[in-house]
Amino acid sequence: MTDHASQRIIVRATPQRCYETVLDVERLPEWAPDIKETEVLVRDDMGRPGDVAFRAAAMGRSTSYTLRYNYGSNPLRISWRLVDGDLLRRMSGAYEFLEVEGDADAALVVYDLDVDLLIGLPGFVKRRLEAKVVHAAIDDLKARIEVGAPSN
Repeated sequence: MTDHASQRIIVRATPQRCYETVLDVERLPEWAPDIKETEVLVRDDMGRPGDVAFRAAAMGRSTSYTLRYNYGSNPLRISWRLVDGDLLRRMSGAYEFLEVEGDADAALVVYDLDVDLLIGLPGFVKRRLEAKVVHAAIDDLKARIEVGAPSN
């Protein structure tokens, strides 16, 4: 059974800046703590990530998966689907970055994720994992954009 998560948040940045932050998958490990490594395997004819390999922390272990990114007619929407993964049966998702009426310096970030794991987990564990993923996708993204890169 596929689990679905969806979240919306206002970010103090333009939709274009939000889009560019998410599109920069090589820097994802800098602001999404569970993502340990990313590698762009294929780029499209515009230089955007196509297939991306990830190594992430999940359920007390390391997991690897590859996502295929898609870009449709909406210039501020990024979607993806699972190509291969060691813990995932299916995964698809999307970010959409919308203008906030009356506020040119804000974006409504819409995040959707559908996941089907290869292993069965109790409901409370799934909810905890979902909350962690959504937190990184929304709250950590917001912090990255509004506060900037962490100082080292």
